[in-house]
Amino acid sequence: MSASQQETAPISTPPRKPKSFWTSDSAIYLLLMALTLGAWQFSRLELFKAGDDMGYWLGVVGGVMMLILFGYPLRKHFAFARNWGRMKWWFWFHMSLGIAGPWFILVHSTFRVGSLNAAVALYSMIIVALSGVIGRFIYRHVNKGLRGEEIGLQDLQKFAGMHKDDARSRLSFAPVVEARLKAFEQVQLSAKPGWTTYFRQVFWLPVQRWRALRECDLALREPLQLLAQKNGWLPVDVAKHHRRALKLVNNYLGAVVGVAEYTAYERLFALWHVAHIPFVYLLVISAIVHVLAVHAY
Repeated sequence: MSASQQETAPISTPPRKPKSFWTSDSAIYLLLMALTLGAWQFSRLELFKAGDDMGYWLGVVGGVMMLILFGYPLRKHFAFARNWGRMKWWFWFHMSLGIAGPWFILVHSTFRVGSLNAAVALYSMIIVALSGVIGRFIYRHVNKGLRGEEIGLQDLQKFAGMHKDDARSRLSFAPVVEARLKAFEQVQLSAKPGWTTYFRQVFWLPVQRWRALRECDLALREPLQLLAQKNGWLPVDVAKHHRRALKLVNNYLGAVVGVAEYTAYERLFALWHVAHIPFVYLLVISAIVHVLAVHAY
């Protein structure tokens, strides 16, 4: 394709990025909020107390579910359990019970605690459950792997014509946008490793991506209007080209962020694991004490 043809040709639809957090996992987090609200509303009906038969068996069901949760780490870390089915299904089973078990315990408690050991058990469970949600969010970012993120970025570089071997890009009609993307990539992918960088990449980099996208959005408008005047485009054509160009920019920024964030999330996942395990032990000990206390008194 010649330079003049590339300038006037419509920007074709960019390759699709994998589903983002908001399109793939949002249902899970909305479900968690709905279940928590439902447990609260159910407890307000005062149909039972934690110590009566119904409350007791709700606690038993939740406790058994929490106990079965340990099948996942057994399958993952111990040789004798390696033939117990696929890890993928164990993970989903673990996550499902990690939602259902705490829900039954919350309903059982009616959001009240009558003793110190019950309070320790309940709050430990809440901390472990929330920690599991956070762990899934972090794992979601490291599951694809650095190589997968790099391949995604390389594919977009080739599609956009912004690979180092390409003489001209699909965004050459908007040099300000092209320069903004290259600068964003250079800064983010050459950041010095360290915890300051990791926390910035996790918590501030998404904001920087949003700002870069808004800047590119504004910078696309004038060159597209010039191309419209040159080629006699209708307003609907301008809108279509703008939409496709902005999608390309958004996907490109997202691919850069994916590569830049990978190491940060990998480090945070290791840190999360260190913090998660002690609370699991505390939950097990407090739950045992709580069960013994209930049956003793």
